[in-house]
Amino acid sequence: MKRNEDGILNAELSHAIASIGHTDLVMVVDAGYPIPEDAWRIDLAVTRGVPSLFEVLEAVHGELIPERVLYAEDVPEMNPDMDEFLRELYDGSAADLETIPHEDVLAYGSEAKAIVRTGSLVPWGNVVIQCGTDPKPWFDGENVTMPEEYRERYEEIYGESP
Repeated sequence: MKRNEDGILNAELSHAIASIGHTDLVMVVDAGYPIPEDAWRIDLAVTRGVPSLFEVLEAVHGELIPERVLYAEDVPEMNPDMDEFLRELYDGSAADLETIPHEDVLAYGSEAKAIVRTGSLVPWGNVVIQCGTDPKPWFDGENVTMPEEYRERYEEIYGESP
C-alpha cells in the first residue's frame, strides 16, 4: 500500500503520473471525449457521473505540479460552476489558467501523454494540464543560480523569495 492515504490508488493512473515530466500534457476528460486510438487511455468511468471530473481533477492536482491548465472558452459563460471549481482548485498553484476554443481542447488529445476518462457528463468537461516543476529542489545547491522565470515561480508557489 502507498504511504499517503489520500493519494491516488488506481495503479495505472499512479503510474502515468509518475511518468509525467516537465511540459508533458495529461488530460482529464468527460465520458464522451473522443480519445484517439493510440493514446494512453486511463478509463476510470464506471457509471454516469462516477467518478466525477471534479473528483479526478482534485486527486490529480494533489500529485502533479501544474504549469498551465487549458479548458474551453465556453466554460466561464456556459458552465460557471466548472469555471469556479477550476479557478479555486488552481488558485495559489502558480499555474496559468487559459481558456481556448473547444475544438483546440479536443485537438490536444493527440499530444497528451495520458488521457484520463471520467464518468462525468459535464458540458465542456475536458481539461488539459501541462506539467511543471517545483524549482526548490532543482536550484537548492550552493553554487547554483536560479533563473528569473524559476525565481518568479518559486515565489508564486512558496510566497517568499528563494
